[in-house]
Amino acid sequence: MALKVLPDADAVARAVADRILQDAQCAAHARGAFRIALAGGSSPKPLYRLLAGQRDQVDWSVWQVFFGDERVVPPEDEKSNYRLARETFLDHVPIPPMNVHRIRGELAPAAAAEDYAATLGDQRLDVVLLGMGDDGHTASLFPGSPALDERSTTVVTSVSPVPPKDRVTLTFPVLNAARAVYFVITGEAKAERLAQMLEQRARGEPELPSARVDPADGELVIYADAPAAAKTRTPETTQ
Repeated sequence: MALKVLPDADAVARAVADRILQDAQCAAHARGAFRIALAGGSSPKPLYRLLAGQRDQVDWSVWQVFFGDERVVPPEDEKSNYRLARETFLDHVPIPPMNVHRIRGELAPAAAAEDYAATLGDQRLDVVLLGMGDDGHTASLFPGSPALDERSTTVVTSVSPVPPKDRVTLTFPVLNAARAVYFVITGEAKAERLAQMLEQRARGEPELPSARVDPADGELVIYADAPAAAKTRTPETTQ
């Protein structure tokens, strides 16, 4: 695991965008495709806008876009993770529509999870983008959720403590099989929880869902801005 602390949210976005574009180029050369799972929430917005600004510099035809989780709402709903990614990123780059694999939040939760598991199949993701909630959740893996103990099913339903409550999420078997996982954590509101997450990892006693992300044969990098990292005692690298 590496912790990279940057001065502010814009610097975090630039660092992660640069890394993703490098990964995309390497994956395309090695495997002919780049598979990425996007995160929801507000933290990735600056990152998505930066990626959109690279429209003419990237071979978007090799991108295969997935989602780490989704609220069970229609795709045009203002709470939809797909809508956020579409408006800030996907509408602005020429990724072939057939290469964008959204979770069908307009379906019933179980049907949406089953449908997305079939879409994902046994593909290994090159990059997974994750955020972290104030309670330490990541994707839609919430503290105390039965989804935390899933060991084989790749996509499951979960229940959020805040509306909209019904969610569909990738599970640890998928997240921890990725070639790289990048957390994007910004803002002083995340400082206490980030410190707790890192301390649990250091002790080898991960309890928070975010602390349980641990790629078995991949890289884990936590990108945080200075306010989010203000309370951490974990040795850090900067860039």
